This record gives sequence, C-alpha cells and structure tokens, in this order.
Amino acid sequence: MAPLTPYTYIQCPCSDQTVFGPGGAASDPEENDQTFDPKAPRSNYSLYPLEYLLYCEDCQQIRCPRCVTEESVTYYCPNCLFEVPSSNLRSEGNSRCTRSCYQCPVCVGPLQVGAIQPTTDANLLPTQYQTNPSGGPYALFCQYCNWTSTEIGIEFDRPSGIYNQLSKVNNGGQPKLTLRDVKDRRKDNPDEPPVPDDQVDADLQFANLKAFYQQQLSESNTSLRGLPLHDGLGFSSPAALTRIMSLYTGRGHQGRLQQGPADIMREALGTNDGLKIANLDESKDIKKLIDGGWGVTASIEQRSQQPTEPARFEDELRPIAYLLRSKRSKRCPSCRHIISKPEAKVVSTRFKIRLVAKSYIPTITIRPLNPTATPVPITYRPMVQEEEPLKPHQAYHFVVTFKNPLFDNIKVTLASPPKTPGRFSSRVTVLCPQFEVDANTDMWDDALKDDERDRSRKADEGPEVGKIWEKGRNWVSIVLEVIPASLRIDQLEKKGNEKIDTSPLKKGEDLLEIPMFVRMEWESEAQADMDGPPSKDKETREKRELAYWCVLGVGRISHE
Repeated sequence: MAPLTPYTYIQCPCSDQTVFGPGGAASDPEENDQTFDPKAPRSNYSLYPLEYLLYCEDCQQIRCPRCVTEESVTYYCPNCLFEVPSSNLRSEGNSRCTRSCYQCPVCVGPLQVGAIQPTTDANLLPTQYQTNPSGGPYALFCQYCNWTSTEIGIEFDRPSGIYNQLSKVNNGGQPKLTLRDVKDRRKDNPDEPPVPDDQVDADLQFANLKAFYQQQLSESNTSLRGLPLHDGLGFSSPAALTRIMSLYTGRGHQGRLQQGPADIMREALGTNDGLKIANLDESKDIKKLIDGGWGVTASIEQRSQQPTEPARFEDELRPIAYLLRSKRSKRCPSCRHIISKPEAKVVSTRFKIRLVAKSYIPTITIRPLNPTATPVPITYRPMVQEEEPLKPHQAYHFVVTFKNPLFDNIKVTLASPPKTPGRFSSRVTVLCPQFEVDANTDMWDDALKDDERDRSRKADEGPEVGKIWEKGRNWVSIVLEVIPASLRIDQLEKKGNEKIDTSPLKKGEDLLEIPMFVRMEWESEAQADMDGPPSKDKETREKRELAYWCVLGVGRISHE
C-alpha cells in the first residue's frame, strides 16, 4: 500500500463511526477509545494522502472521495468533446457518443474514417485496401493495430453519420432487419412465414417483444391503453389506483368493481412476438476454432466492450462507440454544502468551487534527522534515494514538519501511543507534543524575523525534550524518536491474556507505521448568521478546533 520512502496519510472521519445496537446503546464502547491501527484491514479504506481529501467549511470536517455525494454537471464525449444534454440520455437511454467517434475493438485505439478502394498492387492480397483520395466507399481505420472495418465486411457510403450507418448494417455488410421492415412485409403479404431465427438479432428481438407486450397490455386493460411501456404504466402516481385495481377486478373496466374472470395475457409464440429459440448447435463455432486456433478467439476484455451481443471470434467484433464521460460536483453528505464543482464547459479544466483539505489543515512531512542515503546530484533526473532498513533496538530520530496554510495562528497538540499497534511493537516518543505555528502571512515578513539564527547550533547540540527543532514563517519542525522492534518470532512479548502469535512474518509487518492523533485549535473571524441580525462588532472571532488521526510511515525494519 505504501512506498518505501517516508510518507504521511490522513484518516477520514467517515470510517470512524460508532455502531449502535438495540436501544441506541453502542455495541462496543471500548472500541471508541482504542488507538487507530494502521495494520488493520479496514485501514486501507480510510487512509488517504492529503492531496486526495476535501474539506467542508460548514461542518468543519475532512471529506474523502468515498463519503461525498456526487452529482453530474455535464456529459460529454472524450473523443470529440461534444456536450450531450442530459435530456437526450433520459429519452434515448444511450450512454455512448452518437457521432463518428469509435474505438478499435482489438486495441481500443481511436478509429478514423478514410476512403478505400480495391488495390491494384500485385504485391498485396486482393482483400487488402488502400486509401482512395478521390472518394468513397469509406471505412474505419485504426492507426495502431491496422485494423479496418473491411475485415468484418462493413463499408460506408459517406464519411459523416457513421453511427446511423453502422447501426443499420450487420457484419458482412447485410442491412439489419428492423421492426418496420417486418411490419411492411406482413402488410403486403399477411401469409408470409415468420422471420427465421438466424436473421433476428438482439435489437429486432427486443423490439418485437416490446411491441407484443404493449399490445397485450392495451387489449387486456382498457385503462392502460395508449400508455408507453417504459413509463412504468403510471403505477408510481397516486392517481393510478383505478388502473391498479383494474388488473385484479377483471377486464380492465373503470368505475365499479366488475365480477368475473380476469383477462389472461398469452405468452409469445413465435419470432414475430419476440420469441427466439436458443441455437444449441455449436458445430460451426467448433470447426472455426479447430481451423483457426486460439488466436482467432476474442479475449474477455474485447467481449466485455461489445455493447450488443458478445462476440466469440475476432472477425465478429464491431467498432465500439465512445462511452460518454461526465463532470461531477461533490457535496458534503451531512449539510449538502458544495465542496467541489467544475465548470460546465467541456474544454475547461477549472473549478468554480474547490475546497481542498490542503488549504485548511497542516501539511505534514517527515524525513530522517541523519539521512544515510547518498544525496542525488542536481544534474541527474529528479528522484528520491531510499533509506537503509531500520535496525532493531536502535534509536532513530525523524524530523516532522507542520506547515500552516491558514492565515491564523494554530496551536497543535500531538498524541501518539508509546508502542505502535500490531504484533511487533516499536517504541515511539514525541519530544515536543505541543507547539504553535504562525499564520501564513506574506513571505517577505520572514525576512524581518531571525528564527533561523540557531539552526547550526541546534544541529551540534542535538534534539531536546520539549523544544522545537526548527521554526519558520508558517512552519514548525519537531523531532520524533523511534526504536524499532525486532522481527524475530522468539522475541515476541505477551500482551495481557492474549496468546502469542507465532505465525510467519506477514506481508507489510516489517513496515514501521506510527499512528498519531493531531488536534489543532485556532481563532478565526465569525461567520455571518443568515437568520439573525448582522453583527456590529467586526472583530468578533470564534474559536475553532479540528482533530484527526494520521499515519507516519518512517521506513522498513531490517530482517537481520
């Protein structure tokens, strides 16, 4: 989960909620007083870097990506950046781009429209095509894997309106049979037999089935006549009680209750009604697999990308229309306050509202006091050298820096358990648990101060208990002393009445993570009350506080 270099993660308070049992009593009162355990399995879902977190000004709480409420602002195609109105999505029910934006079904690369004609080059096969600058027919080309739509026998008459043209043809170039074509045939020749099953695709089957049940509902219930099937028959409305009762009182008559047997809807009997018998004869597919081998089959990823019927072989894969993306705003789940809202313009990457936690809580960084890694020269590519593993039972000092983003002074109080939770408990000591960080004022004010005059002297004397290591304009550094535990199973200590776990070393147990409780207090300008009268005292300030858990990863313990 974590890198090898020192890091800092923040716990979101949404995962630290008390579970109440019957009668409103907490199920486990002692669990709330326990130290946060970064080794617990649930901790992986509650720890985030500071850059991933947001902040609600009304609730004054940290918000993570899992505990916010999202709302779609706009829908757009990631290829052509064309904005799609939300009303079109509700009416058509299509979540893909309806323009000429397609992805390759083999490599998922973007497809381009180009003119084609049969080649006359003797070095190429007769089935290969080359670009025709004079005009059509047209096809879709992939610039990455050289796949073309001609491999599945699909060509287009014009370079625009690819979505409508592709939706009307099957693989091989045969036009799709629609419900209107079936009705026209039946009108001209009522005695014509039903459409064979091999010519009925998923779209035609769904259209036939929908039309069949729509007709059955309108014939058996007069009160439902004229209602479309996708509107839920009006059952969601309180005024539809008469329609609901007509389903059970017989013959769908409105008014007084009718006695007698109810109308019975028949089931689909043929292809015209939407019934399609499953074809269990797979000898054709088996022969194709034997001749072509495993290479002609489509992968699971390729089959899952197909919006219609899943394809078994690569020559059955159809171009994939781009899936629409959406810009979303985020609200606080408690007060419904907007904490993040992007601009509606598709081409814009800016935000109208963006309350990031980095602007409200201190940035915590940790580094070793005496680094062992060789510094990287400036001329080299930017990189971070990894520190050597920590030796057990040897004291190490780390410098923890708190940088204040607020324009007010904050008072920070730290609390850390004397021993880290887990099977291998390391000793931790915070040399300065209480300190104050100055406000984030103008950077030129730092030139008037002389806070860094004793840096060289402190480096010679070493860290002292209860004193700050370094201090700047809006940041303070303290020293953290750590004594890593041994990873040997025979040196495990018994904790209370628990049995000693002698199982082998698990993954991640050699990682030394320190849970630390941070409590910050500050005074800021009082917020104006919208309901009450405006305050005459402009210098009214209110006291605020925020408390949360964080995890400091200092490195790995040596296995020696």
